[in-house]
Amino acid sequence: MIKEGIININKPAGMTSHDCIYALRRVTGIKRIGHTGTLDPNATGVLPICIGSSSRVAEYMDLDYKTYRCTLMLGLETDTLDIWGEVLADKRGMFTCTEAQIREAFSGFSGKISQYPPKYSAVRVGGRRLYEYARSGQEIEIKPREVYIKSLEIEKTDLEKNEVTFSVSCSKGTYIRTICADVGTKLGCGAVMSALIRTRSGVFTIEDAIPLEILQADLSDEEINAYILPTDTPLVHFGIAVIRTENRAKWFVNGGHIRFSETEILKRPVFESCDPPMGIREEYKMAYNMYAPPKDGGEKGTFLGVAFYNKQYNKLVADKVFFR
Repeated sequence: MIKEGIININKPAGMTSHDCIYALRRVTGIKRIGHTGTLDPNATGVLPICIGSSSRVAEYMDLDYKTYRCTLMLGLETDTLDIWGEVLADKRGMFTCTEAQIREAFSGFSGKISQYPPKYSAVRVGGRRLYEYARSGQEIEIKPREVYIKSLEIEKTDLEKNEVTFSVSCSKGTYIRTICADVGTKLGCGAVMSALIRTRSGVFTIEDAIPLEILQADLSDEEINAYILPTDTPLVHFGIAVIRTENRAKWFVNGGHIRFSETEILKRPVFESCDPPMGIREEYKMAYNMYAPPKDGGEKGTFLGVAFYNKQYNKLVADKVFFR
């Protein structure tokens, strides 16, 4: 039997993120499967996929930074902001720029920035995706959004090929295609994304990602389960509370509230005493991963769910329960 949890997939080029979900549904026979952040079809890399009730953990992963390695091509402009779109302008061979100018063009991408999503993107406006408006030829106002760039480093410039490779760590909702286009605008020659690899999403890294074709081989349930990580793996921003008795653990998973005195606190929430760069739900500042008491002498037992501290009750109240 396939267990619930999270598989860190290395998404291949040419597949959508939903294609990967459909593939995992066929492999596991489980319909309730979801991913934690869309990758463009031609992008590759880390795509955590949640199985069963673990799919309910995805919203908590909005706090995670994502890291990409991107190559952009100078001198091109397309409608999709990447090399696979319809060419709107081609200035290759008609411009010159120095490495110093390229570095200067990248220098503004740090901390909080304002960014316009591409018109060919999954952002919703008026109940429809932007790409739906674009495909129908309908013009619509696209408003800028605030995102956070934790770090950006130029790894390589190849002026003969008009290429720049850089790595960037950023918040949810950041469009790397837009960074490429904005750099091209600053340089006055245009630029498009020509390759993209997601190398990290929160705790999940490319080094530990499983190629999809391995999972599509004729594996037993036991072999597939070996690749499935526990549901609480990515929840590193929350505190850790171990309920002291089995009776109170059962009380919690059935909707009961828990006093701090009924738990052992192994870790406080990361954002309890400091604010993140981008705004988060106030509840996340006092969120705890809740665990049953250990049975084998370890620090904690089974992961039960996530609870938020409620000031009115002065207790920990379940937000989501994953194990009963």
